[in-house]
Amino acid sequence: MRFGINTFLFTSPFTTESISLFPQFKKWGFDTVEIALEDASHIDPVTVKKALDDNGLICGSICAAMGGGRDFRGTAEEQKGAMDYLKAIVDLSPVLGHPALIGPLYSAVGRAELVPEEEYKKQWDTVVGHLRTLAAHAGSLGVKLAIEPLNRFETDFINTCDQALKMVNDVNESALYVHLDSFHMNIEEKDSAKAIIKAGDKLAHFHACGCDRGTPGNDHINWTAIFAALKQVGYNADVVIESFTPAIEIIARAACIWRETEPSRESIAIEGVKFLKQAAAK
Repeated sequence: MRFGINTFLFTSPFTTESISLFPQFKKWGFDTVEIALEDASHIDPVTVKKALDDNGLICGSICAAMGGGRDFRGTAEEQKGAMDYLKAIVDLSPVLGHPALIGPLYSAVGRAELVPEEEYKKQWDTVVGHLRTLAAHAGSLGVKLAIEPLNRFETDFINTCDQALKMVNDVNESALYVHLDSFHMNIEEKDSAKAIIKAGDKLAHFHACGCDRGTPGNDHINWTAIFAALKQVGYNADVVIESFTPAIEIIARAACIWRETEPSRESIAIEGVKFLKQAAAK
């Protein structure tokens, strides 16, 4: 099990110049970096990979930024925008060491609406087709995809592990997996540990975040049960801190972060990784 940090906590957009963050990440005790990549053109992957190597870090995952214009269940233009964006990231992934592409790959974040069952089914079938195409392409390059259920305020489409597993099964491509997040599970799952166990060997990525988007461990989430479940399913991939603060304004607006939940971004990273390592060791 490796422990990582999502770059959205410190910068947006992530660019080649953002590699200046890497020495600090290593000093704080992280093994991996999750690059939140808003556009593939924002980085020179060769330079970023060298900086990772120089600092003894691994890019374990790339976090998709599914904003406006990127939606596999949207207009034809939005569907094309999503495919072009995601394929471009998949194509550079091998240069970075084959990090997984993770997040709500199926739709734009913030699109939450009540639609008739027939419309939902139509959207579902459309997303299945697009993810099948993307997963086949990713698989040919040795890249994993992991779809993340979001809470009801950020999407109406996939909120639970059950729904994510259904999508994975319907797509039926070996490169497609599930990504679970403690913050979203705290809202949507009856039992977060049971959701992890249900995901089983289809779980390819895990976000660790406090129940208020703050430091994991400084909250009411049952982390003992979560790590016991991760161990039960033999999870040995990344556990990544994905917390937000008002300091990164564009992310604060998207994630509805209107107040400081912790003393600083640095404290989230430092105390968070310390806690997660201790919890995993028990």
